[in-house]
Amino acid sequence: MKLDSLPIGREAVITAVGGQGALRCRLLDMGLIPKTAVRVEKIAPLGDPLELHVRGYSLSLRKEDARNIEVEVRP
Repeated sequence: MKLDSLPIGREAVITAVGGQGALRCRLLDMGLIPKTAVRVEKIAPLGDPLELHVRGYSLSLRKEDARNIEVEVRP
């Protein structure tokens, strides 16, 4: 499942970070690395950006960028 389709309040674990070049480096620098837990806190009224909870902090991420992150939903 892609991070952009994760429902609000659900927690998942990042399994892969896609993208190329600067985008991939930027995502990894923000702490979005494999085996990291991530939770969608809010979605903006028009659907973009997403507010995520990662590693103890809140992170806003565009839906387009979230599409590059593969996650596995926790039971």
